[in-house]
Amino acid sequence: MTTVLSEAVPPTATTAETVRRRPISRELIALAVLLIATAGAYLWNLNASGWANSFYAAAAQAGSVSWKAFFFGSSDAANSITVDKTPAALWPMALSIRLFGLSSWSVLVPQVLIGVGSVALLWATVRRTYGAAAGLLAGLVLAVTPVAALMFRFDNPDALLVLLMLAACWAMTRALTASPAAQLRWLALCGLFVGFGFLAKQLQVLLVVPALALTYLVAGRARPLRRVAQLFAAAAGLVVGAGWWIAVAMLWPVGSRPYFGGSQHNSILELTMGYNGLGRLNGQETGSVGGGGGGGALKAGQTGAWGDPGIDRLFQPAQGGQIAWLLPAALILLVVGLIAYGQAPRVDPRRAGLVLWGGWLVVTGLTFSFMKGIFHQYYTVALAPAVAALTGIGATLLWQHRDRLWARIAAAVTLAATAATAWMLLSRTSDFVPWLRWVVLVAGILATVALLMPLPRPLATVTAATAVAVALAGPVAYTADTLNTGHGGAIPSAGPMVPGGFGFPRGGKLPPGMAEWAEQMGFGPGGPGAPGQHGNRPGAPGAPGNQHDGKRGPGGFGGPFGGGTPSDQVVALLDRDGASYTWVAATTGSDNAAGYQLATRLPVMPIGGFNGSDPSPTLEQFQQYVAAGKIHYYVVSGGMFGTPGGLELPPGMPEGFGRGGDPNSPSAQISTWVKEHFCEQTVDGVTLYDLTQPK
Repeated sequence: MTTVLSEAVPPTATTAETVRRRPISRELIALAVLLIATAGAYLWNLNASGWANSFYAAAAQAGSVSWKAFFFGSSDAANSITVDKTPAALWPMALSIRLFGLSSWSVLVPQVLIGVGSVALLWATVRRTYGAAAGLLAGLVLAVTPVAALMFRFDNPDALLVLLMLAACWAMTRALTASPAAQLRWLALCGLFVGFGFLAKQLQVLLVVPALALTYLVAGRARPLRRVAQLFAAAAGLVVGAGWWIAVAMLWPVGSRPYFGGSQHNSILELTMGYNGLGRLNGQETGSVGGGGGGGALKAGQTGAWGDPGIDRLFQPAQGGQIAWLLPAALILLVVGLIAYGQAPRVDPRRAGLVLWGGWLVVTGLTFSFMKGIFHQYYTVALAPAVAALTGIGATLLWQHRDRLWARIAAAVTLAATAATAWMLLSRTSDFVPWLRWVVLVAGILATVALLMPLPRPLATVTAATAVAVALAGPVAYTADTLNTGHGGAIPSAGPMVPGGFGFPRGGKLPPGMAEWAEQMGFGPGGPGAPGQHGNRPGAPGAPGNQHDGKRGPGGFGGPFGGGTPSDQVVALLDRDGASYTWVAATTGSDNAAGYQLATRLPVMPIGGFNGSDPSPTLEQFQQYVAAGKIHYYVVSGGMFGTPGGLELPPGMPEGFGRGGDPNSPSAQISTWVKEHFCEQTVDGVTLYDLTQPK
């Protein structure tokens, strides 16, 4: 009778199926809240950043009007030179501009969507192996990581890079549990995502490859030799994902494509292996603004312009507030998890997940810590998913075993290390929410003691909630400051500026002679990283005539490594008959050119690419363009990355830090030739030469 009734009666609230559905339903509600809150927070005050990094915004604008510029990632629609990266990160922005027109929102909203997608993908990947709570906590931690909140609202390539690295990890977790027939497909898809990641930011995506390979070699279901052979499917996917674009770019006739920016010999392979490859590791980036020591490898004990390489680099002032809040916790929880699952079968997906996320964290963290070339604090966003995943996984593991002494000790140690890290980071900014560090300290001590006790579930729940609040208080405060502040230029920083920030020597002390320069640059007394100074934020001076052009939409902000927005008078001059020329103007450096291009919507030739140091065009090529009537004006660029013209580099700045330092460089030769042969005029403080009016 019971059997018959159970088959005939429709499911009720007491059936096992409905009971199983309830947690899923609650989880989906929680996920929806997380994703909607993340999207709302990232969209908040978004237009305050204007174009954000005008270098990439201008390239996206070029791609929106020229499919060739779209494919190559050209800085201008006339395809004189590309940005110094592969182009995939520009494609979503360029398509958005094609659909909705050029504006701050059409440039930055795609980055927000990538950020929300990254949170969702991390949730899905962690949840598949470790359950709903771990997935949701990992997604929350990623969303409130300061550097993630910055880069998912900014137009640098790092947002798409993170999404594709996450996608590769998601595909790998599927390959570990797939049927033998499906394993190769998932491995190929994993490699395909890595290949696409190469098209976003070249070799940086390879930092996740050792973790992916090690995970499958350790936990794949096939026999050892077969696992090695199966990884060739992933390698084939990588080659296909990146190789199609490289092949087309290399086979395209040189005279019909733009110069590959960032290279010295118009070679995408040189750009990949040099400036954006090994040069970042050894400090020998030919043609760059200077590595750790300014264009050369650092010597022992030398302090670089981008911070001090070493095991503590991620905790230094420039990087600490971006990513370091939960780094100790992630490392502790990684070790605890590996010990807890030490007796599990070889193919256990929980231990495999720890190998995957832990390998990502360790390889990437050590590379960032010891690389001697150019290193910017926002690079650390590549660590955020691994930190978030390990935090969610480890915290959930300890909660599940809270009745055991080892779990309570591990939880207490983790929280103590996290609270101590937060105290250190918050103490660096005495004028930023000064009471918060004391709250974190006191609550952290109380929660740490409570975690050691075998408490009943209600009190244990309160203690766990307090521990989460202590762990996230600092990141949330920094993220709130990031969301509430506009960011511009090429080196953005999340949260308040701290002494020693911006990658300069620790302690906020500038070399002799730099204080006056820093004050002229808009940093205020004390220079970059001084308390209360915001560096690449609204208000720092850009190129001469830097103004907000309300008629043409939000403009970028000036400051070091960022272009300004020209005044209405300059724009009106360039607009006059501008469509009659291939390039309405030419100027040294892509960041300077970007401001004029975004204001006029017309191609502006960036002589020398981003740094002004690329040999494109040569003097002879430039003379041919002028003779053919293809360029209307030559605009005198700022002395250094958007600074007012004529401002000299200060004493103590690393050699090669400014652009155009070599008087024999093509950009310097072009400048000299123009000034000798054409008439000068000044409009609203900007010096221009009409290349159709020789002397």
